[in-house]
Amino acid sequence: MKVIIGADHAGFALKEGVKRILTGMNIEITDVGAHSNESVDYPDFGSRVAEKISAGEFKKGILICGSGVGMSIVANKFPGVRAALSLDIETAQLSRMHNDANILVLAGRRTDIETAGKIIKVWLETHFEGGRHKRRLDKIKNIEFGISASKL
Repeated sequence: MKVIIGADHAGFALKEGVKRILTGMNIEITDVGAHSNESVDYPDFGSRVAEKISAGEFKKGILICGSGVGMSIVANKFPGVRAALSLDIETAQLSRMHNDANILVLAGRRTDIETAGKIIKVWLETHFEGGRHKRRLDKIKNIEFGISASKL
């Protein structure tokens, strides 16, 4: 499995720890930065990851910023991206089972490395359930292509 990962300065330290976790799981990592805790703009790094997911170059990505909210907003602007901010294991699991999330977003200022490791493991190992959830994702896809939700 290959995972693309990115963070801003507030997520840099957690990103470095997450990379060690992924390496330990024998997962190939593409790191698009940031490469230090020097102040940067999160949209630059969120876009790099989301663009590659949207284009189908990667199936899974991880984004990290201080709260996780900014990266979630940026990533979800890209067609086909379903980025889910997960502060706990249950949310991570449900984001995969029900939403087929393809980007996991973590909060660098709220998530310790041990918790992040548990969240990542569950997120990577959980499969999409399909069924009624696929129908809902199809509606989201239609919205991405400009079909009004009221016409669905």
